[in-house]
Amino acid sequence: MPEKTHVPQGPRGPRGAPGGMKIDVAVLKRIMKLLFKSFPVLVPLTMACIVFSSITASAPAIFQQQVIADIQRFYESGDWAAASKVILPKIAILIGFYALSMASITLYTQLMAFITQGFLHKMRVRMFEGMQNLPVKYFDTHKHGDIMSYYTNDIDTLRELISRALPTLLQASIVVVSVFFIMIFYSVLMTLVVLAGVAAMFFVTKVVGGGSAKYFMRQQKSVAKTEGFIQEMMSGQKVIKVFNHEEKCKADFDRVNGELYNDSYRAHAYANVLGPIIQNIGNVLYVVIATIGGVLVLSGVPRFGISSLFYAGTALVTIDIMVPFLNMSKQFTGNVNQLSQQINVVAMGLAGAKRIFDIMDEQPEVDNGYVTLVNVETGAAGELKESDKRTGKWAWRHPHGDGTVTYTELKGDVTMEHVDFSYTEGKPVLFDVSVYANPGQKVAFVGATGAGKTTITNLINRFYDIADGKIRYDGINVNKIKKSDLRRSLGIVLQETNLFTGSVLDNIRYGRLDATDEECIAAAKLVGADDFITRLPDGYETALANNGSNLSQGQRQLIAIARAAVADPPVMILDEATSSIDTRTEAIVQRGMDKLMESRTVFVIAHRLSTVKNSDVIMVLDHGRIIERGSHEKLIADKGTYYQLYMGSFELE
Repeated sequence: MPEKTHVPQGPRGPRGAPGGMKIDVAVLKRIMKLLFKSFPVLVPLTMACIVFSSITASAPAIFQQQVIADIQRFYESGDWAAASKVILPKIAILIGFYALSMASITLYTQLMAFITQGFLHKMRVRMFEGMQNLPVKYFDTHKHGDIMSYYTNDIDTLRELISRALPTLLQASIVVVSVFFIMIFYSVLMTLVVLAGVAAMFFVTKVVGGGSAKYFMRQQKSVAKTEGFIQEMMSGQKVIKVFNHEEKCKADFDRVNGELYNDSYRAHAYANVLGPIIQNIGNVLYVVIATIGGVLVLSGVPRFGISSLFYAGTALVTIDIMVPFLNMSKQFTGNVNQLSQQINVVAMGLAGAKRIFDIMDEQPEVDNGYVTLVNVETGAAGELKESDKRTGKWAWRHPHGDGTVTYTELKGDVTMEHVDFSYTEGKPVLFDVSVYANPGQKVAFVGATGAGKTTITNLINRFYDIADGKIRYDGINVNKIKKSDLRRSLGIVLQETNLFTGSVLDNIRYGRLDATDEECIAAAKLVGADDFITRLPDGYETALANNGSNLSQGQRQLIAIARAAVADPPVMILDEATSSIDTRTEAIVQRGMDKLMESRTVFVIAHRLSTVKNSDVIMVLDHGRIIERGSHEKLIADKGTYYQLYMGSFELE
């Protein structure tokens, strides 16, 4: 099925507007739930450290006020000996608070590093495990570069959210609340002045921060789009060069990259201007508080604070109130600034987390099968008995509703009865297709591109499920067979070869992970791959990378065929398996494949009629329908479409 363009959608704001500033509380709750579930002890301990460090960072203001008040009192009496006995213990306590704060900060930063990386590790594992269970359709309809972005860009934004934004929000919020109550305790009037300045900060944060959050979310989408484009260009580099499309690709990249530039520029332009504005509002507020406070001190205005209750008469605004108040105002506005700066990190982190949760929440491949594939041996009475060891003989284990279990020998008898199928609802690609393949038969499909040849094989191994009809394997409906067991009984060689990073031997063993070196080498010899492999620099231990780019296309295909051979399945699907091999190499491979196909049911899709001539049954497809079927000799005698193909009147592909 052709790949469709998929552009990830970021979180939606109020009334569904893209790029809104609304915080997705559900996503945030889910993150916190997963954090607590992953680290049930460390997360509460870390939060306790943050709370403790925040409170100890606020408490010194109280001791500072008391020390200044003591100095004023003893200055008037002149008894400095008595003063030292009162002041020094308070200074020692103040130093102790700072030491405890430093210790708790050190502890929670180390804990956060461990929690963050551990959490991201778990998320990547969950994403990858979930991705392995997704249906093939998902990968057919989503750009691979976009999927890769989940593991890089989105995970990185989640890291910033957990390691930086959430701890800062908690710490700054506690400091703001603590300092606020301390300021109320000392003077309501001065607190109102501070709140007026903070109101100005919130207004600026809402205006500037809203634009920043919007463009940061758009940046997330642009990054994924750019990564998808680059991945597509890298995989198609040879095609680009063959058709001299370098300049066109440059222009397309400039356009995609330009969108990323514009979104990133606007996002960071807003973000970079927010901090200085907030900081300068804080500086202006500091001057205003100092001026107003000086006037209040000189005017003898009552402080109107909770602390007044602890004084006889009406307490006034004095210098011992003003000095710590100035420091508290700086601390208060500084932490408000910290809160405002985390808006963008939170917005980006939640946008990335939402995309991660989206792929984690994708519906896995549905598998309601209960018939499994097991090793069996023949008992004394000729019955099939399940075996715990590899016997080389397989059977379908079929449990029944009455508690009984029957075993059906795996033979490779495949039938399709009146099958209809469509990739997209309302657009059928197969119409009333019936195929009968007896054990050991070679069935070939021929027809123009898009006729439905590969689609039929995709239905046999249940990469897709049919809309109507029946597919039976050894008389069992394939819907009843567990997909993993069904696919274990099928070997497949695709037109597009995929080799993985590792040695040649590792790639052959991919067909059956418990295969010995000797079995892998025997499979390579069977299909004619041993000759070129032994001439490689390190033979079977030659390292392959980048999809085997150090091999020719034909050599890569031979390794793929050897991989299918080592699996030793009763049914083989060869989808244009020799399309990338030259005629001379094809003759070598064909001899090996003929041995490989002995006593197996084989489905062959080929663009060379010479490959299908010796098939037991040849089926000619046209626009999703089987229009002819029979042996090579019969179809030639009928002088229909196959005859015209064979005689060269039509092009096969």
